[in-house]
Amino acid sequence: MTLMVDVTTPTPLQKSRTWAVVIAACTGQFLVILDVSVVNVALPSMRSDLGLSAGQLQWVLNAYAIAFAGFMLLGGRAADIYGRKRMFLVGLGLFTAASLVGGFAQEGWQLLAARAAQGLGAAVLSPATLTLLTAAVPEGPARTRAIGTWMAVGAGGGAAGGLVGGALTDLLSWRWVLLINVPFGVLVLIGATVWLAESRAGGRHRIDLLGAVLVTVGLATVSYGIVQTEREGWTVAATLVPLLGGVALLALFVLVEARTAVPLMPLRVLGTRAVAAANVAMIVMGSATFSMWYFMTVYAQSVLGYTPMQAGLALMPTSLAVVLGSTFAPRIMARVGAKNLVLIGLAITATGFGWQSTMGADGSYLTSICGPGILMMAGAGFASTPLASLATSGAAPGDAGLVSGLVNTSRTMGGALGLAVLSTVAAARTGGGTGAEELTAGFALAFRTAGTVLLGGLLLMALWLPRHGSSRSGRSGPSATSGPSSTSTPSRASSASGMSGMSSPSGD
Repeated sequence: MTLMVDVTTPTPLQKSRTWAVVIAACTGQFLVILDVSVVNVALPSMRSDLGLSAGQLQWVLNAYAIAFAGFMLLGGRAADIYGRKRMFLVGLGLFTAASLVGGFAQEGWQLLAARAAQGLGAAVLSPATLTLLTAAVPEGPARTRAIGTWMAVGAGGGAAGGLVGGALTDLLSWRWVLLINVPFGVLVLIGATVWLAESRAGGRHRIDLLGAVLVTVGLATVSYGIVQTEREGWTVAATLVPLLGGVALLALFVLVEARTAVPLMPLRVLGTRAVAAANVAMIVMGSATFSMWYFMTVYAQSVLGYTPMQAGLALMPTSLAVVLGSTFAPRIMARVGAKNLVLIGLAITATGFGWQSTMGADGSYLTSICGPGILMMAGAGFASTPLASLATSGAAPGDAGLVSGLVNTSRTMGGALGLAVLSTVAAARTGGGTGAEELTAGFALAFRTAGTVLLGGLLLMALWLPRHGSSRSGRSGPSATSGPSSTSTPSRASSASGMSGMSSPSGD
């Protein structure tokens, strides 16, 4: 990897450039993670202003999440090949322009198209932020501090999303949850153009654009088919055609990845037990936690009568719970082991979902939002860090970065599909009713279903997940559970990126 600055004898100018990289990378990551969560409390306002249906409303989240996750691996590879600075600028430029378009949307389809474009920009931007950082700062304490700052800023973006979205929606308009990105994006674009130096990995390889398009369109089509079941049922052409078409596209993706010389997703990495099990666990976790934010936001405003600002404040403890859970996870993992912490985290999360499923139309804040929300997200924070550790330590050294990206992609894609399924479950229970009692009954069934899925995941991981990360030859290798040092810094940073996404819907 080409260093962006000469760190052996740093001059004041070189130090300034290094700090410019850190600031640009952290700001870019903050915007990406913030935009996963900031729209949540604005959803009811978007719905009433643009006349969105319930299905369109969930696609405000899914359009971003699917594009973000589907193109994230492609974005990381493009940064290595075409240049980290170039892809940073391209991703941030697209993200900023899409935010402007979405903020001025006059029709529902315009907002959804802008959110998809935002997700694509985020998929190019987010991987470039970390590679810019690690290329600019040498290994050692300085890089550790820089990556720690990057992780904290990402987590802060997720935690602040609800509060920022609520304040902007209440004081100005829902449009400002998107427009707020524009001035910050323009300032960072100008600064990055002036201060960042270009770097890229050695060699130039073909980009697997076909693979990225197939997996993204396939998952989006499957999600659309699932959403159609809410209105059309499971046996009509309007449902079966997108479902079967999406499955066919995903099967074609697997075939392309098996045959192409430089695949977007080398299938060999899934032959490792730890990698395969951890990614399945991330899909299960994402399917539940992503949906939780959607249902809690709508429940707080549409059933309990909270304003957007009140909803944002109400969900702050839930947001902070995942930050604290992921912060303390490495210390707990050193004592109980990675696999045990995964199982503990899944059990806590499932308990929170079970508690949330007892919600009522006249529920109190402590028992219907705060208490179960803290359990759900603290458990997610506990489980996600050891899952990322097991996955990356179980992969070959050259695949660590790829596996870190795959873990985050699995979580975000699982979230998008989970939201489609659970929204359909909730809609089936409400039977078209829009009263507080009907909505609450639908949300409660969705939480109960998600809790059941998590319990199934818990049992599956107890049998499948290896106790140590290295199981490439069917035996335990060096323990991946020895604490914070067991995973390389970049890999842990990637997992932390996933964690910050976990504090909001995606991941993302």
